[in-house]
Amino acid sequence: MSDRVRLLCLRHAESENVMAGAAGALPLASLTAKGRLQAGEAAARLMKEGISRIYASTAVRARQTAEIMTRTLMVDVVPLRDLVEVGVGRSEGAIDPAIRARTAAVLRSWIVDGNLEEAVSDGEDGHAVTARIVGALTSIAAQHPGATVAVVGHVASLTTGLNALCGLGQQVWGAPLPHAVPFAVEYDGRSWRCTWPGGC
Repeated sequence: MSDRVRLLCLRHAESENVMAGAAGALPLASLTAKGRLQAGEAAARLMKEGISRIYASTAVRARQTAEIMTRTLMVDVVPLRDLVEVGVGRSEGAIDPAIRARTAAVLRSWIVDGNLEEAVSDGEDGHAVTARIVGALTSIAAQHPGATVAVVGHVASLTTGLNALCGLGQQVWGAPLPHAVPFAVEYDGRSWRCTWPGGC
């Protein structure tokens, strides 16, 4: 039996904070009505994948996505705080376009330039985000040799962590994760491979 682990990762379904253009981790933001439908569609896509467990960020929108999915997939949901979105400190919840622009610039610095020193306001830098996401995904993989699990996270933190594991870089910049679209991340015991939505 192969020890290859498949993590079918996805960004949470559409949520209120995204529609409002609010910055930050925003742990209490809920799914929209459209997001609830998207979560159900994600579950349908995963029905034949042999999912043995769902791991989800502790943010409400990620937990709601996972809880809707488990109604179809009939597996346990495990909340993991390390999967939460990037924290932006005192800019949390801001809808100022300047903060959104700064957030995008910081993420580009991490992903494209490899400069993990940058942060939004007094929030997390790239080193902190990378460490917790890589730690979470590595721990999940170690617990499920030869299995397939689902991981529900967030656009910026997942991209940052997977960039460190898979070397995504410039190829994914400008192609942000869509809501509730699963994609494969595999670990064979030596290296990670990521198939980005859209074919990157």
